[in-house]
Amino acid sequence: MTAPTRQENPMSAEPAEATARISPVRRVLTGMGVQNSSLILTLIALVVLLSFLNENFLRTSNLLLIGSAITIMGLLSLVQTLVIILGALDISVGSMAGLASVVSAMVYTSTGSSGAGILAAVVIGLLCGLVNGMIIIFGRVNPVVATLGTLATYKGIAQVVSDGKAQGYTGADDLFIFLAKGTVLGLPTLVWVFFIVAAILHFLLRYTDIGRNIFAIGGNDTAARLAGININRYIIGVYALVGMVAAIAGLLITARTGSGQPTSGSEGLELQAVTAAALGGTMLKGGKGSIVSTVLAVFIVGVLDNGMSGLGINQFWQNVAHGLLLVAAVVLQQLRSGERRVGLPA
Repeated sequence: MTAPTRQENPMSAEPAEATARISPVRRVLTGMGVQNSSLILTLIALVVLLSFLNENFLRTSNLLLIGSAITIMGLLSLVQTLVIILGALDISVGSMAGLASVVSAMVYTSTGSSGAGILAAVVIGLLCGLVNGMIIIFGRVNPVVATLGTLATYKGIAQVVSDGKAQGYTGADDLFIFLAKGTVLGLPTLVWVFFIVAAILHFLLRYTDIGRNIFAIGGNDTAARLAGININRYIIGVYALVGMVAAIAGLLITARTGSGQPTSGSEGLELQAVTAAALGGTMLKGGKGSIVSTVLAVFIVGVLDNGMSGLGINQFWQNVAHGLLLVAAVVLQQLRSGERRVGLPA
């Protein structure tokens, strides 16, 4: 007696055949997600366009220059992404960076120790972040209003302690020189700092309970509170982390310029950070965002700035471009959300 032969279901073969017909490129794009795929395609298109307009654009020296130039703005964009996902905003990141820059240079000058200067800057950033968080929680102040006030406060403190002038000189210190001009495996140290912070924040958001709770708070703070999440603790913790990373950005400003800068190098970084975060798809209402997408958006902004400078376009137009990018990113977010247009019938 022969065993019955197994009958193949022709319907079951269709999904496999359909999967086989999907091109490898489409599989990769699907795995990356629509947001990241669109950002990568935009970045590639921008690079191709600028390489045609400027023959020097794709030179290795220029590409490394782009990487170094985006670091400070990129660091602030990463933590801005974190705080926006939480459902808040921090307008004071540039001022915290400027204050940390001044403190690091002044402490280094008075002690002769780069380690002491770096530690002092990080502590100042941590304290500024804690103050922001406590004003929001205990003062029950809207995060935008609270950090708008501390933006002016931290900027004023930096100007007062420095008399509005560059302070100290760090250009002869080996550690500061390494931060500004050193390379590791062919990449500038500045770029490595950016990638390391990005990797840490990506891991925190995607693979830890802390990250999941941050998304939950930004998505629905009431539900998060009912689920037992201590929202106040998370607000203070996130703002403290923002302050520390802003201080690292301030240290890099000091390293690149060779002195503590109260405003130069940090002016306008708030707008750039919010622009990159929004361009990367971080929902300004909270609950949705990605560090990887923000990294891609940072490179888009950096490539655009470098390309405009290489073409001799006035720097003021770069500010116009940043503003338009932010408006475009927010408009796209609203259209994708399907929400009713303000002031118009449904």
